[in-house]
Amino acid sequence: MTYAISRACGKCELCSAETELSLFEVPASGDRTDNDIALCGICQAQIADTASLDVNHWRCLNESMWSTVPAVQVMAARMLKELSSETWAQDLLDMMYLDEDTQAWVDAANAEAALDADAAPTLDSNGAQLAAGDTVVIIKDLNVKGTSFVAKRGTAVRNIALTNNPEHIEGRVNGTRIVILSCYVKKS
Repeated sequence: MTYAISRACGKCELCSAETELSLFEVPASGDRTDNDIALCGICQAQIADTASLDVNHWRCLNESMWSTVPAVQVMAARMLKELSSETWAQDLLDMMYLDEDTQAWVDAANAEAALDADAAPTLDSNGAQLAAGDTVVIIKDLNVKGTSFVAKRGTAVRNIALTNNPEHIEGRVNGTRIVILSCYVKKS
C-alpha cells in the first residue's frame, strides 16, 4: 500500500467517496515524488474523459481544494479550470490560494496543456492575439443571455480568461461572469 492510499483513510482525496481507491499520478515536471493521490473510479474516469464531465460530481472540489496535500490542490485547480465556464467553479478558482511552488506546478501544467492543444489563437476584432489576463473593451452593445442587462459598448473587461474555443473569451461584466465572442472586443 502506498503512502497516498494510506493517507486517504479509505476516502477519495477529491470527492470523499468511500469506495475502492486506486493511485493516480498527477502529471508534474521535474523530479517530484509527491505527485500521487488516491482517487475513486468515478473521479479517475472523468479526469480521463473531460468531454463527458458530470458537473455536479465536481462540486466536491469546494472542500478538496483546501487540502494540505499539494498534489490534491493541483488536481482540484486543474478540474476547476476545466469547469471554469460554470459560475460556481470560477468563483472557487478565484478564492483558491496556492503557495508559490504549488502555483508553479499548476502554471506549468496549464502551459503544457496549451502547447498540446495546438488550438488556433484567440484574436480580437482587429486580429490582435488575446492572452489570459488581458483587458479588452466591448465594441458593440451585447444582450447577455440569462440576465436582464446589456453589456454596453466601451465597457472594459479586465483579466479575461480564454476558453477551449478560440472564438470565445470569459470575463466579468456588472459582476457577472459571461462568455463573449472575441469578434466583439478589442484589446486595450
